[in-house]
Amino acid sequence: MENLRQILARHGFSFKKQFGQNFITDTNLLKSIVAAAGVGKEVTVLEIGCGAGTLTRELAAAAKRVVSYEIDQKLQPVLAETLAGCDNAEVVFRDFLREDMRELERALPPYSVVANLPYYITSPLVMKFIEESEKAEKLVIMVQDDVAQRFCAAAGTPEYGAITAAIARRAKAEIVKYVPRQMFTPVPNVDSAVVMLTFVKDRIPVKSAKCYRDTVRAAFLSRRKTLENNLMNAFRLTREDAAALLRRAEIPDKARGETLSPEQLAKLSDLIFEMKN
Repeated sequence: MENLRQILARHGFSFKKQFGQNFITDTNLLKSIVAAAGVGKEVTVLEIGCGAGTLTRELAAAAKRVVSYEIDQKLQPVLAETLAGCDNAEVVFRDFLREDMRELERALPPYSVVANLPYYITSPLVMKFIEESEKAEKLVIMVQDDVAQRFCAAAGTPEYGAITAAIARRAKAEIVKYVPRQMFTPVPNVDSAVVMLTFVKDRIPVKSAKCYRDTVRAAFLSRRKTLENNLMNAFRLTREDAAALLRRAEIPDKARGETLSPEQLAKLSDLIFEMKN
């Protein structure tokens, strides 16, 4: 394929910061992402933020089918050229975050998400899959290095947070590859990493996904406050009720939310659900 910069220039394309556009041009890196995702001829792939189509093209060569979302309409002529001949790749020019997941998944078999994500949508996009998806089998996504650390953090570490616990309920998170900033065009201000989130059925069972989500949010409401105080504020509990919950969950009364494992949060969530219902 002709040099990507030349293709972009010929179509008068200019990078837009508001869309978080940093494209990958290194073929070896692209192939390594596809390989890490385990994409084969039986796999359907969903890609979010296909950019100039460099990863899309490699995915199409390996997968059964690729459905790619792109928000920037001005990339249409670029993609028409870069994806020429990729008959199993379809580009949808819409904002993926606005898509109805139930409607989308009706038209798809179980699938893998593989994407060089626009970094500004990383957290909301991951949470959309964690909270709404029933058919995603794995997410293999390029994210900022510090975000990758948060996704995979252990309880009690500075990187551990609400999104770590939210992911852990449904998926195993691991860093697959570190990627220096020089591998992107234009060069971003931070290094990146490829993270794999593998969905596991009933990984951490809970009585209510919503109550677990609310419990996690409460636990990390204020890192300066004890878990007891955060529970009182979030669930409108008396101090006595909050203390009783912690005793039943076998959690120390002065514990802070960031010290609790996802399993402990799940146990606490179930007790709160029972109390409220």
